Amino acid sequence: MIGSKTRWNIRKLNEEENQAAQSIQAALGLNPLAARLLVQRGCMTPETAHDFMGAGIESMHDPYLLKGMEEAAARIRKAAADGEKVLVYGDYDADGVSSTALMILLMRELGIRHDYYIPHRTREGYGMNIPAVDKAAREGFTLIVTVDNGISAVEPIAHARKLGLSVVVTDHHEPPDVLPDADAIVNPKQPGCAYPFKGLCGAGVAFKLAQCLLGRIPLEWSDIAALGTIADLMPLADENRIIVRSGLHVIRTSPRPGFAALAEAGGIKTEAVTASDIGFQMGPRVNAAGRLDHAAPAVVLLVTDNREEAEEIASSLDELNIERREVVADIAKEAEAMWQERCRRADEQGAPRPGVIVLAGAGWNPGVVGIVASKLLEKHYRPTVLLGLDEQSGMCKGSARTIPGYDLFEALSSCKELMEHYGGHAAAAGMTLHRTRLDELEEALCAQAELQLRSEDYIPVCDIDLVCPIEEASIETAGELALLEPYGSGNPVPKLLISVAGIGDVRLLGKEKTHLKLALSSGITPAKLDAIGFGMGEFADPLAASLRADIVGELTVNEWNGKRKPQLMIRDLRVREPRVYDFRGTRDPVGRLASIIERLRQEKRTAVIVTRERLHLSSALEIAAGSEGSGNPGWTHCLPEEVPAGGFSCQEIILYGSPSSCIRLEKALRLSHGLEALHLLYPADQKGSADWLERAGMGRLYAWIRKLSPLPAGQAGRRLAEAAGCPPERASLALEVFHQLGFIERRDEGWTAAEAPARRDLSESALYLEALEEEKIMSRLFSATEDIKSWIAGLPASSHHTELPA
Repeated sequence: MIGSKTRWNIRKLNEEENQAAQSIQAALGLNPLAARLLVQRGCMTPETAHDFMGAGIESMHDPYLLKGMEEAAARIRKAAADGEKVLVYGDYDADGVSSTALMILLMRELGIRHDYYIPHRTREGYGMNIPAVDKAAREGFTLIVTVDNGISAVEPIAHARKLGLSVVVTDHHEPPDVLPDADAIVNPKQPGCAYPFKGLCGAGVAFKLAQCLLGRIPLEWSDIAALGTIADLMPLADENRIIVRSGLHVIRTSPRPGFAALAEAGGIKTEAVTASDIGFQMGPRVNAAGRLDHAAPAVVLLVTDNREEAEEIASSLDELNIERREVVADIAKEAEAMWQERCRRADEQGAPRPGVIVLAGAGWNPGVVGIVASKLLEKHYRPTVLLGLDEQSGMCKGSARTIPGYDLFEALSSCKELMEHYGGHAAAAGMTLHRTRLDELEEALCAQAELQLRSEDYIPVCDIDLVCPIEEASIETAGELALLEPYGSGNPVPKLLISVAGIGDVRLLGKEKTHLKLALSSGITPAKLDAIGFGMGEFADPLAASLRADIVGELTVNEWNGKRKPQLMIRDLRVREPRVYDFRGTRDPVGRLASIIERLRQEKRTAVIVTRERLHLSSALEIAAGSEGSGNPGWTHCLPEEVPAGGFSCQEIILYGSPSSCIRLEKALRLSHGLEALHLLYPADQKGSADWLERAGMGRLYAWIRKLSPLPAGQAGRRLAEAAGCPPERASLALEVFHQLGFIERRDEGWTAAEAPARRDLSESALYLEALEEEKIMSRLFSATEDIKSWIAGLPASSHHTELPA
């Protein structure tokens, strides 16, 4: 048995959804799996499914539906007409950089005198600030247009108005209770905004403003809007799908110098770029500028027409990204040590561990703590807040990430008096506060966790989209699932469950042998699907000892030497039957037993030793006792004479020599709670005695009994065995069976053949039937390893068999 690391949630369609999937499948000629997936992604008709897979610009919404858009456009047109000087006020993350770049291109197109300003992450922090507004006023700017910020800048915007500056806010973050007094606010999330899609990022809002001012959809800038959309983890639904699909097309067909240089730095082919490439290669390099230095070079990279300049900036961003990874690794190590110490103290005090991770470290770079927070969240799966502490000022700046069910913005809003500043949304947020309020912040956020989360919420959920027969995990299916791209936030790569797949070849890959490769089959046909698990090398040994597994993964296409094959990228797995480790015939059974027991002791696991002979039993117990120093430890014991009807708890069973009762062994295997492994540690060869249980063999023994009658009671079994040439235990069994059937009688002089016994069949003897069952099970113990695995997997009513979750 191998437990899954996540809670599996297999999505099922109701009757209406099933009918919708069938309609989509018939109308569009799709694979059933693709049709079901489209329904899961919200498409209930062939028309909506068609739009989801290929909607174009005709499906984009009217930008004037955005509240404040008409006022914002009018103010910017006035600035163009009057020759005003406009300042684009941006942000330092990838979305802010994209928004700034897009707005710069718009200002160029409109012929507006302009410049841009991005605050320094560490020295100034997020959003508008009064010193920056003062600087803008001194330099003669009369209009500030914010991008990806401004919705919370009540005081800076009020200050700008006092200085005679106009402010147009374009933002997408959650609005506070009090909005700034700007000339115009464009934010789909603001109260009273009827815009049908709320999932635009900052660059997406800037893109809609450009659409409004240009009177057309500027698809040539959709690459920049796509970067902001993907990097800011916006849902790839509605307009975002159109923007990202168009942006990918622009990069693939006519990449601007900045994207070409980013692709080269990340080892990406622009002609085959994907949303994943942008999210995991390009986005982090753009983000690196603002995290460790200043974001201005990243803006230049996106707007320059000079290829040499773009390559130089991309190279420097690549170096910054490498440095960023090193900084992240160092902070992650410190943060992990701090969290472990926090947990240790809680355990010592008998208190529950904190429901939210809140950690602050001196010198931690505020620009990367969000990344580290994500890493800690992934490892420990609980909401995480990490802050960099400035020891001179005592101020802490940080970022937070969360798990489903815990709304960060709501949690932070409940204790906003503790912070100098905070902002963000349900899934991610940033904040600034004094070190003296850290304990109060942790207490408040943990209190919110008690209100918002249940105990099971702290276990990751794996949403499984489709149960896929292994025969359907094909190149054709992978091609149809690709029709639902681009994949990303809100439209994740579909996860398929390949249930009870047969495990063929198990191999380790990579220089350090840390990656796993499996060959999966349906159990009937030969292995036909390769499965790869990066960083899952630890499962190689357990899976090699297993017959089959449930595998959750993402279906991809592997191209190598001109050949294309389906391949499953493993995300989680489980084995519902006990693993079988075959050590039969080992030259050193005592040493092998000692190593098994030592591991059991270290891992504090429960185990049962099964054996027949007293010598074996004695040595096994001595080894078990020796592992602890003295006595028979509680974590390993021998199979009881009578297995309780309600079963017993046992994680591993060790067959050290053949069992005294095979029937009792099989019952133990059926009734053991939580059995994960069976170790075969007995001679590989079976001494042949099965023939003596067959009717001919029993007939020969009965003939010898009649010939030797009477047989002395104390020596009957031995005398019969010597005469017939059979094992003593078979001779003794024959005497008992024939006595039970009335064929022989026990008298003073010994065993005597009955003079005229009634005709009876051997099957009428319970002893004989039990012996046959014993022999049947015993023969399994000496069969091939795969046959033993099948036997264990097929035991009825086994407590270690669990049903697939609903």
